[in-house]
Amino acid sequence: MPQLSVAGQQFEVALGSNLLDALKVSGIAVPSSCRAGSCLVCQVRCVAGELQDAQPQALPAERYAEGWRLACQCRVAGDAEVEVFDPARAGMLATVVGHDWLTPDVLRLRLLPERALRYQAGQHVQLCASPELLRPYSLASLPDEDRWLEFHVQCRTQGAFSQFARQLQQGSTLRLGALQGGSLHYDAEWQSRPLLLLASGTGLAPLYGVLREALRQGHAAPICLCHVAHDAQGHYLRQELLALAVEHPQLRLEFIVAAELPAFLAQFRLVERSSIALVCAHPARVEAFAKSLYLAGLPRTQVFADVFVSANEQGE
Repeated sequence: MPQLSVAGQQFEVALGSNLLDALKVSGIAVPSSCRAGSCLVCQVRCVAGELQDAQPQALPAERYAEGWRLACQCRVAGDAEVEVFDPARAGMLATVVGHDWLTPDVLRLRLLPERALRYQAGQHVQLCASPELLRPYSLASLPDEDRWLEFHVQCRTQGAFSQFARQLQQGSTLRLGALQGGSLHYDAEWQSRPLLLLASGTGLAPLYGVLREALRQGHAAPICLCHVAHDAQGHYLRQELLALAVEHPQLRLEFIVAAELPAFLAQFRLVERSSIALVCAHPARVEAFAKSLYLAGLPRTQVFADVFVSANEQGE
């Protein structure tokens, strides 16, 4: 049977066994969430040996080259040595400087890291409640402008991390895990091309940062931001977005409740075929957006999407 080495300990595991399951059965604390390769929480670093990886494209190429793997997507193919991410050792300490409710279901969390975090609008970072409870959250803040890191936590469902976040207060501390690139960003070469920013729920967070980055860089072509919410109260950044639209006439806003989405997608038309679309939503909604964009004539290479998994699907 293959030997699995972790933190100086060795375990025999069955050939072909799922790495995440093998680690947990062996008593190794590994954070996990969706088990589908979407949340990127269960990253471990393979320092020796071989793992059979079902989703090598899930991580950025440079991180993959460093040996990082998603434990939930790997099977043990032989003797291997892995390192588990330890937030107490490798994570950055951050202090809560803002804890307020944008709606009864959406918590705005502002964190001040112990040292500057270099990031781009649209990226996401792991928030660590404990060694086994890590969750990736998109940054809604704007680098080099906001002094804090801003996150929007959906608390409608009773997830383990949302319960933890509810109990935080000014001055509380937690650790930041790995910063992830994601698919959402703003490219200065897009300045003359229309932008479509499509989000549902707190998928608005990274697109709010990308929108502000585009406007900061002087994007003059039309921008349409569409936010889908469970109900009208769920448009939690409505006032901030309306204020931006007053300042920037090229910005058009669409606030849609979920029941209206099919009709909106049915009549959707492109401003130009050169448009760039950025999408952040639940997988099913990302698929609905992508299908409508394709039918409207937008090439798939011009659609950039990040998906998020709800707390219920994460098994919290």
